[in-house]
Amino acid sequence: MKNLLSSYVFQNLYGKILIYLAAGILLSFPAPGLAGRAEVPETLDPIRIAVNNWTSQIILSRIAGRVFEKLGYRVVYSRQKDDEQWGAMHRGAVHVQVEVWEGTNSKLFRRMMDAGGVVDAGTYDVRTREDWWYPDYVEALCPGLPDWNALKRCYSLFATDKTRPYGQYLTGPWERPDRARIKALGMKFKRVEVADGAELTKKIIAAIEKRRPIVFFNWSPNWVEAKVPGKFVEFPSYDPECETDERWGVNKRLLYDCGNPRDAWLKKAAWSGMPEKWPCAFKILQNINFDRKTIAELAYEVDVNREKTDAVAARWLKNNRKLWQSWIPRSCGKAKKIRD
Repeated sequence: MKNLLSSYVFQNLYGKILIYLAAGILLSFPAPGLAGRAEVPETLDPIRIAVNNWTSQIILSRIAGRVFEKLGYRVVYSRQKDDEQWGAMHRGAVHVQVEVWEGTNSKLFRRMMDAGGVVDAGTYDVRTREDWWYPDYVEALCPGLPDWNALKRCYSLFATDKTRPYGQYLTGPWERPDRARIKALGMKFKRVEVADGAELTKKIIAAIEKRRPIVFFNWSPNWVEAKVPGKFVEFPSYDPECETDERWGVNKRLLYDCGNPRDAWLKKAAWSGMPEKWPCAFKILQNINFDRKTIAELAYEVDVNREKTDAVAARWLKNNRKLWQSWIPRSCGKAKKIRD
C-alpha cells in the first residue's frame, strides 16, 4: 500500500511539472496576431513635451501629447524658453519639441545634435519663412516696399513714443540678431520686444484695425498671412557667410547684413534617448505632420477668435481621427477609446 501511494504521488507531481513546463513554453511565444506587437507604453515614466510661447507650437504640442496619451503614455508639458530648451533636451529633462524653425532654431539644434543629446525627428511638409512683415496698406505710405531700402527713407512713419525719432520694429522674445542687422544695414529702427506671441498678436491686431503703419516679426505659416494681406520685407538674400564673414554683402565691416532664409524647413526634435526608451512614441513623433493651412488656421482660432488652446486641439483630434490614427504604427497597437 505504501509503495502504491508513493507511486501515485510521484506520478501526480511529475504530471504537474510537465503542465507547468508546457505553459512556460507557450507563454514564451506571442499569441497569434500579436507577433511583432510592441508593449505600449514601454515605461510609465512621463514624456516631457517642451511648450514655448507662440500659439502654433502650443497647439501642436497638445495634439501630440493627446495622441501619446491615447496609447497609454503619461505626458507632462514643460514650459521652456526658446533659447534655453536645448540644454534641457540635451540633458533628458525635456524629450519632445514639435516645432523647430530653421530661421530661429537651426544653430542650437545642430549644436545639440553634434553633441549627441538631440536627434532629428522628421520634417513637416511645409516650407517656412521668418522675417520683418507689414500689412499691404503700408505700401501706399512707404513707396518702394517690399524692398528694405524703402524703410531707410520712411522710418519715421513707424516711430512710437518708445522709439522716436527712430522707427519701431516689433518682435517677441525670440533669439534673432535684429539689432545687429539694423546696425549693419544702417537702418534707423529700434527693436521693441514684447513678452510672448499673445501680446504680439494683440498689438498687431490693434494696429491693423486702425490702419497704423507697423512692421513686425512674422513667420509663415501663421494666422497673419492667412487673414491679413501683407508681405515680408525683402532684405539682401540670406547666405551663411552673412553671419560669419564681414567681407560678405553690402556692409564690408559688419555681419548680419542680410535677411533670414526664404525657403526654410520646419522640423521636430527629440531627446537622443527617446528612440530607445519610448520607441513607439518616437515613431509617432516622426509621423506627425501638418500642412501650412492647418497650422495657420489652428493659430487663428486661438489668437483671433480667442478660443482655448486645449479646446482647439481637442476639436482637431475629434474631426481628424483618421489622420492622427495613421500616425500610429500598427506595431504599436490601437489608440484607446478615451475622451477627445
